[in-house]
Amino acid sequence: MVNFFIHRPIFASAIAIIMVLAGAIAYFLLPVSQFPDITPPQVVVSAHYPGASAQVVADTVTTPLEQQINGVQGMTYMSSTSSNDGSSTITITFDVGYPLSTAAVDVQNRVSQAASSLPAIVNQGGVTIKKQNPNFVLIVDLTSPDGSVDPVALSNLAYLQVVDPLKRLPGVGDVQIFGERRYSMRVWLDPDKLANLGITAVDVQNAISEQNVQVAAGKIGQSPAPAGTAFEMQVNAVGRLSDPKEFGDIVVRANSQNGSLVRLRDVARIELGALQYSSSAFFGKDPTVVLAVYQMPGSNALDLQQRVKDKMQELSQRFPKGVNYAMHYDTTRFVSASMHDVLITLGEALVLVVAVVFVFLQSWRTTIIPTIAIPVSLIATLAIMYMLGFSLNMLSLLGMVLAIGLVVDDAIVVVENVERQLEAGLKPLAATRAAMAEVTGPIIATTAVLMAVFIPVAFIPGVSGRLYNQFALTVAISVGISAFNSLTLSPALSAAFLRHRGATQFVLFRWFNAGFDWLSHAYAHGVRILIKLRWIMLGLFAAGLVATYFVWQKLPSTFLPVEDQGYFFVVIQLPDGASLERTDAVAQKARDILQNTPGVDIVGSISGLNFLTSAAQSNSAVEFAILKPWDERGPDQSASKLVEQVRGKLLQMPEAFALSFDPPSIPGLGTTGGFEFQVEDLSGRGSAALNDVTQALIAEARKQPELNPQQLFSSFSTSTPQFNYDLDRSKAKLLGLNLPDVFNTLQIYLGSLYVNDFNLFGRTFRVTIQADKDARADATDISRLYVRNASGGMVPLSTLGKLVPIVGPETVPHYNNNASALINGGAAPGFSSGQAVAAMERAAANVLPRDFGYEWTGITFQELKAGSIASVVFGLAIVFVFLILAAQYESWAMPFMVLLAVPLALFGAFVVLLLRGMQIDVYSQIGFVMLIGLAAKNAILIVEFARRRREEGLTIIEASMEAARLRLRPILMTAFAFILGVLPLMFATGAGAASRQSIGTTVFGGMVAATILSLVFVPVFYAVIEQLRERGEKEPAKGHHDAPQPKEIEPTAEPALQPLAQAAE
Repeated sequence: MVNFFIHRPIFASAIAIIMVLAGAIAYFLLPVSQFPDITPPQVVVSAHYPGASAQVVADTVTTPLEQQINGVQGMTYMSSTSSNDGSSTITITFDVGYPLSTAAVDVQNRVSQAASSLPAIVNQGGVTIKKQNPNFVLIVDLTSPDGSVDPVALSNLAYLQVVDPLKRLPGVGDVQIFGERRYSMRVWLDPDKLANLGITAVDVQNAISEQNVQVAAGKIGQSPAPAGTAFEMQVNAVGRLSDPKEFGDIVVRANSQNGSLVRLRDVARIELGALQYSSSAFFGKDPTVVLAVYQMPGSNALDLQQRVKDKMQELSQRFPKGVNYAMHYDTTRFVSASMHDVLITLGEALVLVVAVVFVFLQSWRTTIIPTIAIPVSLIATLAIMYMLGFSLNMLSLLGMVLAIGLVVDDAIVVVENVERQLEAGLKPLAATRAAMAEVTGPIIATTAVLMAVFIPVAFIPGVSGRLYNQFALTVAISVGISAFNSLTLSPALSAAFLRHRGATQFVLFRWFNAGFDWLSHAYAHGVRILIKLRWIMLGLFAAGLVATYFVWQKLPSTFLPVEDQGYFFVVIQLPDGASLERTDAVAQKARDILQNTPGVDIVGSISGLNFLTSAAQSNSAVEFAILKPWDERGPDQSASKLVEQVRGKLLQMPEAFALSFDPPSIPGLGTTGGFEFQVEDLSGRGSAALNDVTQALIAEARKQPELNPQQLFSSFSTSTPQFNYDLDRSKAKLLGLNLPDVFNTLQIYLGSLYVNDFNLFGRTFRVTIQADKDARADATDISRLYVRNASGGMVPLSTLGKLVPIVGPETVPHYNNNASALINGGAAPGFSSGQAVAAMERAAANVLPRDFGYEWTGITFQELKAGSIASVVFGLAIVFVFLILAAQYESWAMPFMVLLAVPLALFGAFVVLLLRGMQIDVYSQIGFVMLIGLAAKNAILIVEFARRRREEGLTIIEASMEAARLRLRPILMTAFAFILGVLPLMFATGAGAASRQSIGTTVFGGMVAATILSLVFVPVFYAVIEQLRERGEKEPAKGHHDAPQPKEIEPTAEPALQPLAQAAE
C-alpha cells in the first residue's frame, strides 16, 4: 500500500484534502457545549393542592405518587418537596444516557396508577409530567424601568408573547418563568357581606360553576332535516365568561318571591389578577420577569444563545412602550470563552511543536511535512467525532491539544528516515521506499499501543465514562488518522519534495549538533556505568516506588476542579414565617453588597424561592452575581475569591442568614459547589425528630477539620409559625353541620379554590375564589367566616373550634421515599472533596441514631458512584498494552522492560501536582491513563533497538549502549515536542483554566519524568530482564563478549515493533 502512494502523490494529497474537507464540514455541524451530554436525565412530576399545608401535601399527594413511581426502570434516585403553598414537586433522576422520552412515558404510566389515591381537587388541577434538562443555559429578563407595566402584566406578556416562540427554536428544550404570575380571574370574597346575606363560600363556588360553563348548543337545520331545508346554521350560547364585569353579573342567589338578586359583585371584588403572588424577581433595582431557557440535549449551546438573542430582538419590536429585555445570566459566555482560550492554547502548542521539530530537523523543507500532518490529522478527527455523535467541548478540545505532540511523531519518523537514506546516496524515490520498508511496521505497532491505552475507557459507565470517553477517543482517533497519514501522505510528499542536503551552514545548528553528539556519546558511556551498578539502580527504583506511593497519599482528591464560570450564587434565608415583603427588603440589601463588590457586573435575585430545594418559601431568596468578563478581572477577582470575599459581608447581615457559593462543576449535577448530603428518617419519627438529628449532625460536622464550618447548613426547619384549627367534631354534628362544608369553607377563604376556567387572549386561565386580603390577615378573622347548617342557620367557625398556634415545617422534603433533610457543605481550605466526604460520614456515624440514615446526592453521588473506576481503567490500560506488546514481540519479557517505565511517569506527575498544590481529579486521572502510552512509547525506543542489536551478536551492555546513543535524539525530539506542546495548558488562565491546568500539569510532570528517568532506568531494566530471560532459556543467546562485530543492518520490512525514530540511526 505504501509504495502505491509513493508513486501517486496526487492521489495521496486528494485523500488528505477530502479528509480535511469532511472535517471542516463537520466542524460547523458539531454541537458545542461545555461538557459532553453527561447530565443525568430528569423527569419532574408536579401537582397542586390549594390551601394545604406541607405535611398534608406530603401525606395525600406526594407519598401516593412516590409509592407508584419508586423503582421505575432506569431510576437512580428520587427527591421531592411538599410546600406550604400546596405544591408538590417530585424529581426523578435517571441513569446517564437513559432515553428521556422513555423515562417520561414510564413515569406517566406510574402516575396514572396513583390518580385514584389523590384528592379530587388535585386531579381537577392536573398532575403534570415534564422532561427536564436540569440546568438552564441562559435567562431572559423582562423589565419595565419606568413602572408603566406592572409585574402581573409583565409576566403575562412573557407567557403570551415570548415563551412559545422561544420554545419553538431549535435546540431549546424548555422555557420556564420563575415566579410566574399567570392571569387568573380572582374573586375576592367579603365574608361579612356573605354572612349578612346568609350566603356561604360554597354557594359562590356553585354559582360560578353553574354560570361560567362552556355550552355546545347545536345547529338549526342539521341533517336529517325536513325536505326543502335550505340552510344549516350553528347556534352559539354564551356560557363561558371572559372579563370581570361579566363575572360580577353572576347571580349568586335569586329570590323568586320578591324578585331580588344577589350578584357576585355584591359580595366580592373581582379582578383580572394573578394565580400566584408567592415570589418576585429583580435585576439591578428593577422588578423583572425571569425566563429560564433550557438546552435540548445534543444541541449547540452557542447556536442556541444566538437564536434566542435574534428571536428576542424580533419579539421586542412588539413589546409595549416601557418594556425592555436583557440576557445577563448566560452560561454560554463561559462555554464561548473556554472554547476561545482552548483554541488559543491549540495555536500556541502548534507553534511550539513546529519550533521544536525545526530545531531538530534544521530544514524548513523537512519541517513542513510533519507540520502538514498536524492540521490534516486534527481536522479529519472532527469528521469521525461527528459520526460518533460527539460534540466540541472542553474534553474533546483538550484531547486535540494533547494530540498535537502525538500526531507529529509518525511524520517525523518518516521524514527523518528518508533523510538518512538520502544521505546514504539514494535517490528521493528509492530513499522513500527504503525508509518506509523500515518504519511501516513500527508505525502501525506503536499506534496500536497508544490506542490500546484508551480501549478500556469505552467500557466505563455513567458520568465518569462520558467524561473519559470523548477525551480518550478523540486522542485515539487523531493518533489513528496520523498513522494513516504517515503511511500515505507523508511518504508521498517526502518522495516529491525532499532532497539530499549537505552539512548545515548555520552556526547555531552546527553548535547544536556538535553538542548533541557529545551528549549522545556521554550518555552511552553513562549507560555502561548504570548497568554495572544495576542492583543499586534497582534499589533506587524500589525506593522511588515507595516515594511515589507516599506522594500519592499526600495528594488530595476531588471529582472535578472548581471553575470560574463567570457567576456565583447567594442563598438567603430569613427567620421562619417571614413575609415576602421582608424577604424582598433583605434581598435588596444583599444585592447592594454584591453590586458594590469589585469584579461584579450586575446582580439579580428571586424572592420566595428556596434555590436549594426548588420549593416556594416566602422567607427564602436566591441572588445571581454576574461577574465581569474574565479578561477584565485579575487573579484576586476570580469567582472563588469573590465568593469568599462577600461571604463575610453577607454573614454580618442581622436580618437573615446568607451564604455565597460557586455553581456546581457540572451544570445540572446539584445546585451548588461542594456536597449535598441527605439525612433520612427511616422509621417515620416525624419532622421534629428529623430536625433535631440534622442540627446535631451539623454541629458534629463543624468539629471536623476537613469541613468548612461556614458552608455547613441546612434550610430544613420545623419552626415555621402555623395554626392548627382544632375542630370540635361533636359540636359540629350537634349543630347540624356537614364536616366537608366546614373544611371547604376554610380552604376557600384562606387557601383559595380553583373553580373552573375562562378564555382570554386565545388562552385558557383559571377562575380562583378566596377571601379578600383584609379578611385573612389575622387569626381573629376566623370569627368572620360562616358555614350554613342543615336548618339554614349561619354558624361562625369560631364557635366550632379554635386556632391553636404551633410550629411546623415550611416544606417536607423526601429522598427515595423517606422524609429527609438536605445538608449543604464543602471542604475546608487545603482539604479535598474526598476528605470532606469521609469526614461527613465519620460525623454521621458518631451522631445518627439507628433509625436514621443518609445518602449522597448530586455531584457527590456521581463521584462516589465512580469509586475506584480510575484505578480499574489504569490497570486495564496496562493489561491491554502489555498484551499488545507481548503479541508484537512474541515475548512475555519485553513488555515488562517497557511498562516498568510507567511508575517513573506517575512519580513525576504526582510530584508536580503536589508542588503546585493541586488535587487529583478526573482530568488528572485522564492524564495518568495517557501517560501509560507515552511512557511505554519512550521505553520502546530503547528496548526494541537494544533487542535487535542483541540478536545481531552484541553483548547486553553493548546493545544497551548502542540503543541509548542512537535513540537519544528521537526520544528527546518527540519528548520536547510534546512537553512544550502542553506548556500552554499548564499555565492556562481565564475561563476553563482549572481543567486545562489539571491535565496539563499531570502530563507535563509525567512526561518530564518519563523522559529523564526512562533514559536512566530503562537500559538497566533491559539488561536485568534480558539476562534473566536468557538464563531461563535452554539455549541462551549466542551473544558474548568476544562476539564478532555486527554487519551493517539492511532495510527490512519485518513487522516486529521498531523504534519510533528509526531515522536517527
